[in-house]
Amino acid sequence: MLSTVDPAGPAARTIATLWWVMLSGAGVIFALVMVLLVLPYRAQNGPKGETRQIRVWIVGLGLAFPMTVLAALLGYGLFVGEQLLPRDLPDVVRVGAEGRQWAWTFTYEDAPGTTTQDVLHIPAGRPVDVAITTADVIHSFWVPRLAGKLDAVPGRANILRIEADAPGVYQGLSAEFSGAGYDRFTFSVTAHDAAGWQAFLRGDER
Repeated sequence: MLSTVDPAGPAARTIATLWWVMLSGAGVIFALVMVLLVLPYRAQNGPKGETRQIRVWIVGLGLAFPMTVLAALLGYGLFVGEQLLPRDLPDVVRVGAEGRQWAWTFTYEDAPGTTTQDVLHIPAGRPVDVAITTADVIHSFWVPRLAGKLDAVPGRANILRIEADAPGVYQGLSAEFSGAGYDRFTFSVTAHDAAGWQAFLRGDER
């Protein structure tokens, strides 16, 4: 499942909350605009009443209210974006993800020399920093239930913090047009419990 509103990790939950907040704000502004569209069809109350309506509905609610809501949404979005930045923590797991047409190759700092293809293994309940790069064109690394998406750019590594609440398999894909066949450019993330993660690092789960 690739639902962004069914989060399975802290970063994805933060993004889902942002989505709902943005939707609510947009809904409020849309409803107000619909009301303003209806107003011209109402009976006029004379010049004095018309002037008051312009001041209240057009200036107050047509300009000031949407600008206030949009400014609040912008501030909240910037706050959430800052919260999603990866920070140094003592238990962070670091992995590498290299995209190419049409496969992902994953490497593991805790298991040097280990690589997997199209399946990323992580421990559940621990933050994981994914260093994302590409061997050819721009791709995009996205696991909707665990985090937002981040582009893989040739010649550099972009860091994305992901985390799974519980063991399981989470679907991912490249959400960037990168040539014919990109729509089938998928991968999965397998989150292990503590014992399963140690078994993977030893080579028992590959």
